[in-house]
Amino acid sequence: MKRYWSLILEAIRGSDRDYTAGPVGSALILLSVPMVLEMAMESLFAIVDVFFVSRVSADAVATVGVTESMLTIVYTVAMGLGIGATAVVARRIGEKDDEGAAQAAAQAIALGVFIAAAVGVVGWFNAERLLRAMGATPSMVESSLGYAQVMFAGNVTVTLLYLNNAIFRGAGDPAIAMRVLWIGNAINMVMDPILIFGLGPFPELGVTGAAVATNTGRGIAVLIQLWTLSSGRSRIHITRRHVELVPSVMWNVCRLSGSGFLQILIDTSSYIGLVRVIATFGSDALAGYTIAIRIVIFAMMPAWGFGNAAATMVGQALGAGKPERAEEAVWTAAKYNGFALGLVGALFVLFAPAIIAVFTTNPAVAPDAIACLRIVSAGFVFFACGLVFTQSFNGAGDTWTPTWINLGCFWAFQIPLAWLLAIQLGWGTTGVYLAMTVAFSTLAVVSGLIFRRGAWKSQRV
Repeated sequence: MKRYWSLILEAIRGSDRDYTAGPVGSALILLSVPMVLEMAMESLFAIVDVFFVSRVSADAVATVGVTESMLTIVYTVAMGLGIGATAVVARRIGEKDDEGAAQAAAQAIALGVFIAAAVGVVGWFNAERLLRAMGATPSMVESSLGYAQVMFAGNVTVTLLYLNNAIFRGAGDPAIAMRVLWIGNAINMVMDPILIFGLGPFPELGVTGAAVATNTGRGIAVLIQLWTLSSGRSRIHITRRHVELVPSVMWNVCRLSGSGFLQILIDTSSYIGLVRVIATFGSDALAGYTIAIRIVIFAMMPAWGFGNAAATMVGQALGAGKPERAEEAVWTAAKYNGFALGLVGALFVLFAPAIIAVFTTNPAVAPDAIACLRIVSAGFVFFACGLVFTQSFNGAGDTWTPTWINLGCFWAFQIPLAWLLAIQLGWGTTGVYLAMTVAFSTLAVVSGLIFRRGAWKSQRV
């Protein structure tokens, strides 16, 4: 037990170990602990946000849900670029090519800035139109348009925050990513109530205040990231010469990021289809779903820590010419992740009413939130294992395999099933929640079977 505590403390402080050698279990702990804590803080941010917004009105919560579903394009860009950056950086680090790793990181950041600027302009000028297209009521648009506009305009902060942390993780510096995200989200959580309710000398901005707080906290975190990358305080050291565009390197990152982008887009945009189905049952149902899904994200985000750790180990092990080590790391991570998230899921199923009561006691909203939390949590074990397999493909640079799996499980299966159960069979929102659980359970089984075939071991990056 003393050995494990020693590893955990080393992981939090930051370790300079070589993750291509030594015990696989120790390497996973050193990588996953800060990644889990990083994702826990990100999920806590989501919970705090909806906690304060829920004190404004049901329309405000519903608007946040609708806006978040539209902002999947932003998160998709960030995560897609992160997939490409992690794969290339981890492979170069495994090959002991520090110069190549820094060059790949700089090219990925340049891509992120260009894309985020374009999304911000389009989103700002079309926010109202997009809200209405997503089924927002006139009262939702009137009270919360500012939230959507600010979130779109400031999307570069979330894009670079996710992307830069993916670079740190790929390099084997998860403790840096953890600390940066803690700082950014701590700032947001302090500013949330101040700007939403107008505490002290600050104006009362309502739900728009949540957007301002979010972008301020994340923006400060991004500045810290860029300083760390340029100061040589991480395994990646970006200097002036790396800032120049290198077409061959940018294309390699872009190639992996493009399929990674499509992969995440298929996954996250499927939630837009689900929200559209739920919206037919009114703003109360949508508010209940929004509250529950934020709690679900709170639980699921730490599970990404094990997935990201597996991806880093796969990339670095393949770069070092050790595919067997990569495979051992994935099965070990899947076992750890399944146990941890499965335990959380059991607690959510048992105590869903008490958990939801912390966020709302509205009798029109709470029943939907409780049903969503219970049904989705029942499949947490499958989600945890599927996440590790998917991230492992990505870490190996095999980004197309999980893309096709996502397309089949989420678009060809989940959305039609949700529509059939909820509307055609008259099961209401319960049908949507069941479709979600069945879909990611199917994904876990399919991805696990494909992973066993081992074609990802020969992927070139």
